[in-house]
Amino acid sequence: MSKNCGGYGGSGYGTAFALLVVLFILLIIIGAVFLFNSY
Repeated sequence: MSKNCGGYGGSGYGTAFALLVVLFILLIIIGAVFLFNSY
C-alpha cells in the first residue's frame, strides 16, 4: 500500500535512518581495522 519500505510515513525519516545505519557499519569496519592493525 505504501511506497516506503520501512514502517515510517515520511521518506526523509527513512533516509536519515539509512544514513545512521551506514555510519554505524563504517564505524564497525574502522574499529575492526584498527584492532587488526594493533596486533
